[in-house]
Amino acid sequence: MTNFRSIHTHGFVRVGAGTPAASAGDVAANAAGILALARQADGQGVDLLVLPELALSSYAIDDLHLQDALLDRVEAELAAIVAASADLRPVLLIGAPVRRNGRLYNTAVAVARGRILGVVPKSFLPNYREYYEKRWFAAGEGLHGLEMELCGQSVPFGPDLIFAAADLPDFVFHAEICEDYWAPLPPSTAGAMAGALILCNLSASNIIIGKARDRALLAAAQSMRAVAAYCYSASGPGESTTDLAWDGQAMIHELGTVLAESSRFGMDPELIAADVDVSRLRLERMRMGTFNDCAAANGHPETYFRTIAFRHQPDFADVGLRRPVARFPFVPADRAQLDADCYEAFNIQVEGLAKRFTATHGKTMVIGISGGLDSTHALIVAAKACDRLGLPRTTILGYTMPGFATGEETKGNAWALMKALGITAAEIDIRPAARQMLGDMGHPFAGGEPVYDITFENVQAGLRTDYLFRLANQNEGFVVGTGDLSELGLGWCTYGVGDHMSHYGVNAGVPKTLIQYLIRWCVATDQFDAATDEVLTAILGTEISPELVPADESGAIQSTESKVGPYELNDFFLHHVIRLGLKPSKIAFLAWHAWKDVDAGPWPAGFPAELRNSYSLATIRHWLEKFLFRFFTISQFKRSAIPNGPKVSGGGALSPRGDWRAPSDGNAKVWLDELAAALDGVEA
Repeated sequence: MTNFRSIHTHGFVRVGAGTPAASAGDVAANAAGILALARQADGQGVDLLVLPELALSSYAIDDLHLQDALLDRVEAELAAIVAASADLRPVLLIGAPVRRNGRLYNTAVAVARGRILGVVPKSFLPNYREYYEKRWFAAGEGLHGLEMELCGQSVPFGPDLIFAAADLPDFVFHAEICEDYWAPLPPSTAGAMAGALILCNLSASNIIIGKARDRALLAAAQSMRAVAAYCYSASGPGESTTDLAWDGQAMIHELGTVLAESSRFGMDPELIAADVDVSRLRLERMRMGTFNDCAAANGHPETYFRTIAFRHQPDFADVGLRRPVARFPFVPADRAQLDADCYEAFNIQVEGLAKRFTATHGKTMVIGISGGLDSTHALIVAAKACDRLGLPRTTILGYTMPGFATGEETKGNAWALMKALGITAAEIDIRPAARQMLGDMGHPFAGGEPVYDITFENVQAGLRTDYLFRLANQNEGFVVGTGDLSELGLGWCTYGVGDHMSHYGVNAGVPKTLIQYLIRWCVATDQFDAATDEVLTAILGTEISPELVPADESGAIQSTESKVGPYELNDFFLHHVIRLGLKPSKIAFLAWHAWKDVDAGPWPAGFPAELRNSYSLATIRHWLEKFLFRFFTISQFKRSAIPNGPKVSGGGALSPRGDWRAPSDGNAKVWLDELAAALDGVEA
């Protein structure tokens, strides 16, 4: 039985990059440094440890590489490391010079549990500027299907190797060496197309000004292009500085994002580690057909690579989680990135609405203004679209339509915002029409009974949208939709002639958590004047409510989040379902790590301290079950018939013409069963 709190249960592999204390050819000292880091990695639950190029012999020893005494010692120390590895958890990738068939190769030796898994020679040898590797080494390119004897074992040899754990799904890795990833077509590209999810680079790489940036750029780009993780380890201080210097740069990237990086220029050995989401990488390749097409165009590398299987023997212990997990997947914690994302998101919406408005040849934009977040944001997008098109803001016809539960605060905010923006504003009281409709239907409320059922709610929601469409007919305009991505995910919208429908859903690609930040961004960047900013700030402070049911005896108003759950959790679930396709148990695991401790991990810049929440595993499970039922069972028919609207975030959209296609009559059983099987009996 697996452990819910183990990273291995959820498709993670802990990858480490080590920078041992180097030397100028003291092989015994180098071996001791490698073993020390291997034992440290074992204590930290590392599954794969990548060490620098020629770490066992030292890199900058020039012609000493061709001395038998040194090479004999390399093999002896390597044999000792192999023996010691029998009791260590990590697979080790060790840089070492290896003799074969009268040639010397610069290699990565893969070692696990007392066994040499294989030897990968460097494909491309630099022989320009400060490099002279062809003086000492033979290139490995093209040497496929070979074996060799090393340390008393017969082992695979060649650049055509990938390594796969037989007992830990998706733990599949490939090794290349330094210059290989500076080539136009790195060997790791073929390794990835052959099935490797973790790409490793054993590097020496002397440091010069700007080179660290170049290495990081290459590692990030290769991890993104190859849909993989990329682990890089370069030699640090201790190597010969006769003509070169060394900084010990190590880094781990996943799909272009850095998960961990070393301090550089330290005098002590350093180990970095991060948990790579290999199951996510596999899923990403499955949904990205271009990856397979490229493999086909390059002769299907899996047909000529050899997959070397090994038993990793994972113990499924709880070793924590060593990777950043964003509480708000749609809202970056970094201030500069958040500012850039808000700039792009807002302008995507403005551009989409401006184009649609000009294409319709209409004269007005019609918007219902409630004083809530969504209609507020749709209105400021419309105002900016008018500015961009050179139209007066009076082109926008804004209507506030109070119903039976409309609060004075939200109604006041709606009027204040419309006045501040200078649009054409009006009010239509929908209560008389709603009473007429309820009476015609024989609803108990019309007879004075306090019955506030779904019919009572949707009569109001439907009337508002019905008025807006008829007002658009009357004024040669079209209705700007206000509903957001979060509501579409939950099905929290009245179908048909309700807030589900409009002529253009300007917010359809924006989740609730991001809308709050887009409004804050508009205030912070002076998109509008001070009077507008004051109203926007007030609206940000109001509770999210549909305002369809009157307050209870205590005065408490109807709360959306008490019904469907916190939007901050729902947006977390939504991202990991539609963008990543993760299992519910893994989503719960990630949500628990993201939200269990209010003081752990960064919050988005400027997030109010008093609004910072934490959630237990039991609470996360409760709301995740609600989300799964709503998303998979009762809401898809609404998404199948949504109006046009711009995709905004790489996190996904729910238009059947864009990012998401699913049956309207599906159900959540598979997802709920998977979650129950994983969490039943787990202490909350």
